[in-house]
Amino acid sequence: MAIRVYADTSVYGGVFDPGIDAASREFFTQVKAGRFQLVVSEVVVDELQEAPERVRRVHEEHLPWAEFVSVSVEAVRLRDAYLAAGVVTAKWATDALHVALASVHRCRCIVS
Repeated sequence: MAIRVYADTSVYGGVFDPGIDAASREFFTQVKAGRFQLVVSEVVVDELQEAPERVRRVHEEHLPWAEFVSVSVEAVRLRDAYLAAGVVTAKWATDALHVALASVHRCRCIVS
């Protein structure tokens, strides 16, 4: 059974970043091989709107292996709980939402 992995926006750009490019490519190879179930949220899709074209292409290339998840009331409440508990400040609310989405959708890990 594939391991459910939430991939945030930076993973797609990582393919082009020296030092992490090999690991990023290997991650996507493992997704295609079925070792990982790629989980992508609408938050990632929104953030990629501002990304360079080549980064958006990496995302689009992997859509056939991705499970798309939406922002739910439960995820927003969990994000808000992280903020209220001081886990992160409001400046990092989007990152807290990524973590909340991964948690709500039962991902075993987050790749960033």
